[in-house]
Amino acid sequence: MRQRGAGAGGVGPAPDEDAAAEALRVDREVRMLIDAGRTEAANALFDQLVSKVPPSLAPWTRAAVLTRRAVAAWRLRRIPLALELAAEGWSDIDVEYPRGSFAADTLGRLGYLLEGIGHRRASLEITRLAVAVARSGDDLGVLAHALQNLGGTLNFRACDLPADDAEVVFGEARELLTEGLALAPDDRIHLALTAALGASLAGIGDLEQAERTARRTLAVGGSEDNRWAVSVAHWVLATVRRKQGLLAQAIEFGRAAVADAEAVQDPSLVQRYSQDLADTCRAHGDTEGEADALRRNIGARRTAQETLQEGLAQALDQRRLAIRAQRLATAAQEAAERDPLTGLANRLGLERAAPHMLNHAKSAARTPWLILIDVDWFKAVNDAAGHAAGDAALREIATVLRAECRVGDLIARWAGDEFVVLLTHPAQDDLPIGPAVAERIRAAVDSHDWTSVLGAVQHPTVSIGFATGELSFERLFAGADHALYEAKRKGRNRVEHYEG
Repeated sequence: MRQRGAGAGGVGPAPDEDAAAEALRVDREVRMLIDAGRTEAANALFDQLVSKVPPSLAPWTRAAVLTRRAVAAWRLRRIPLALELAAEGWSDIDVEYPRGSFAADTLGRLGYLLEGIGHRRASLEITRLAVAVARSGDDLGVLAHALQNLGGTLNFRACDLPADDAEVVFGEARELLTEGLALAPDDRIHLALTAALGASLAGIGDLEQAERTARRTLAVGGSEDNRWAVSVAHWVLATVRRKQGLLAQAIEFGRAAVADAEAVQDPSLVQRYSQDLADTCRAHGDTEGEADALRRNIGARRTAQETLQEGLAQALDQRRLAIRAQRLATAAQEAAERDPLTGLANRLGLERAAPHMLNHAKSAARTPWLILIDVDWFKAVNDAAGHAAGDAALREIATVLRAECRVGDLIARWAGDEFVVLLTHPAQDDLPIGPAVAERIRAAVDSHDWTSVLGAVQHPTVSIGFATGELSFERLFAGADHALYEAKRKGRNRVEHYEG
């Protein structure tokens, strides 16, 4: 059997060892209260510590604290909180290269939680990994706990196997648990290992030794108020009596095991014990006892199912919030890259998008063209018609640019009354697409009906410079700027090409 939440904390790479030791000490007190069936006291203490994680802890130490608290929350039926703590702890660790005692401790508890939500294959894999990592560490208590965790998991798995296969798995569990007993420096983990070993011995048919081990567990567990260990001992004794054919005694021990498991709020134990109890009652002809055991089994399964449903609902809600946050972040980024007056890309948006566009052009054998547009006489328009009319004129020019450019062309307001168009065209096509688009823009602005926007005020035109070639954005812009200067110098309302 596995004990939920036993084991020493170990030593690790925490920069604040005192803070880590104190956090783990209080966590241990919570688990002791849970194992004693003192749920109310455990909840009260847990509420005091759950939000307190020392900020100075190293990632693996913090992960160990969080996952221990996740296990405590799970045992206390605080499922959403358990999943939240587990997810947070899991995010703190590097599962590809785990090392050290705290890593092993974290992995073992994650394995337990995965088993609890029904992900049994992943649970066994991560529990085996916890043992391997613990062997490379320097904390015997953590290794003993990892061995007990894996041995208990294998005990449970063996119960569902055919007899021959089950004996092999029980045998592996016995070896692991025996190794752990030789290492355990802590009385509590020693008791957990002893309890689980009794189940392995009963599974391989060593009934005499299994009973001695269970009796020892009962004595120590009772004196230490550890109802978890007592429940395991009762289950082992029920198994021994059933194999001896003493079904009435097996039923009594089985009922005690179920009651203890319910007291410590462990649905997986209740499921296992109540199923075995129902089978024993059926063999003994105790239909009333069988029915009661099955009701308890169904109740435990319902609890497990509700746990899964609650976990799925929480996961869905977290995914919904993550998507919403992602959309808000995307919207904020788009807003930061968009000119609020014209709706075109702004300078930031252009500078972010242009390198990607030019890189793609190079890899796709496309020729880039950068067209730089400046509004002629714009200051005169502002002075004569006012800034509101000037803003309206800039929006009109943005509309003209959208109409005259192609889908996929990048259009941006650079600054003030300057605009940029960045476009590409297949290199093998001899059509001078850059000059054609530039001239189309100039002509469209020149022939545009400005009356509704500017009235009788002098209508604006545009001067345009463009550059081309496999150049960086900065060099293309510099070339286009030089050509624009020439267009202005030669009288405005014209297009010039930079030939550098």
